[in-house]
Amino acid sequence: MNRPGFLQRLVLKGWVFLHCVGLPSCAEPAALALDPRRDATVVAVERVMPSVVNIATRTWVEREHPYEGLWRQYYGYQRKPEATYSRGSGVVVNEDGYVLTNTHVVADADDIWVKFAEEEDPIPAERVVLSKAKDVAVLRLRPKTPRKFPTVTFARDDDLLLGETVVALGNPFNLGASVSRGILSSKSRRAPSEVALGESLDIADWLQTDASINPGNSGGPLINLRGELIGLNVAVLNPSYSQGIGFAIPVKQISAALAETLSGVTVGGFWFGAQLSGLNRPLLVEGVQPRSPAAQGGLRVGDAILQVDGKAVNSLIDFNRELVQAKADRDVVLKVSRKGEVRMLRLRLIDERVFFNNDLLWKRLGLRLKAAEPGGFLVESVDKAGPAARADIRVGMLLSAVDGARMDSLVAFARQVFAKATGESLKLGLVWGERRGLVVYRTEGEAEVVVR
Repeated sequence: MNRPGFLQRLVLKGWVFLHCVGLPSCAEPAALALDPRRDATVVAVERVMPSVVNIATRTWVEREHPYEGLWRQYYGYQRKPEATYSRGSGVVVNEDGYVLTNTHVVADADDIWVKFAEEEDPIPAERVVLSKAKDVAVLRLRPKTPRKFPTVTFARDDDLLLGETVVALGNPFNLGASVSRGILSSKSRRAPSEVALGESLDIADWLQTDASINPGNSGGPLINLRGELIGLNVAVLNPSYSQGIGFAIPVKQISAALAETLSGVTVGGFWFGAQLSGLNRPLLVEGVQPRSPAAQGGLRVGDAILQVDGKAVNSLIDFNRELVQAKADRDVVLKVSRKGEVRMLRLRLIDERVFFNNDLLWKRLGLRLKAAEPGGFLVESVDKAGPAARADIRVGMLLSAVDGARMDSLVAFARQVFAKATGESLKLGLVWGERRGLVVYRTEGEAEVVVR
């Protein structure tokens, strides 16, 4: 039976034809033919490219001539800061305008702009969270008019095939939107010392690819042929050593870094105290810190977060945003599912500076610190009967590192101390002066302090 719009199949001498009946839009057989150029790579790029962005940053730097101090002292000369510019890439991960990129692309920037390939005007952006150890950062776009943005889809953790075709997208050498194709050369490459990054990263297993990754590609997505994000482009080998070898942060570690920074010990400068797993729904509670707002509110390991203040949360970014809006000013109501039963829990965040401070350090380590210039923290006082004194830490010493990592802030250090159980230890990097005759020598060392 023929009907308007009905597709008929005609078989003639082994050839199969499709014939349109009553549809003007497909009256020509060529309309149904597939374009041989639009292979899986093209389709994947078309799917993801609208969410890829170019990132431009401006940083104000003060440069000083060796004699500039004298000029300033006697002549009042004051040099103006100089602007330095850099470029990178990123990809939108949330329709409200949250962009994923590398920390080293935006960490020191004073101003950040993001530009989509199909748009003329850049959009200002601000940093939301940074993970220096994982080199993962999240920006939030600030368009003049609120809008929804195209997003990338995350691949499942460890859903990787050695040798599969992968595509790197980004902004190499500031050329604009660019695409390069290669294969997944390794799923678990240990980063060699020749990787072109200034700082060592806490990334156990990198993705290696021969898709071209050049300066400016940092922060751009590495995708599979389904158009899913499998990694974040981050580094290349020094050209003097090799060519055609690039590295990306695996999506599993991206998700872990986002979980740590978006819903970990603190959220936007406020203590929450629970660790969530997964970037998107369902958001499951993996750990709860004792005495934290999450623990006091009744949150338990295994709980699934359904709503925050009556709003559904589809991602860690949604969850983080809702908590940050509440700050420490009001209670937050969480709707959770626990073993099939729906519960309503109430909690209030705590300003992290109220809890993670010198009082906590005195209680657990027996010392107090104050910020020092140009960096580090000066030991201000020591409990004679405390762990710090037993480790031979003295007033006037400079605390420069914790467990081999530089100290970013007193709050961050106190968070590390709080996370340690009684009896566990911290290795503290120290600097002090030793007088030998009329000369004071700078001495560096390390002390192991047992947390009480």
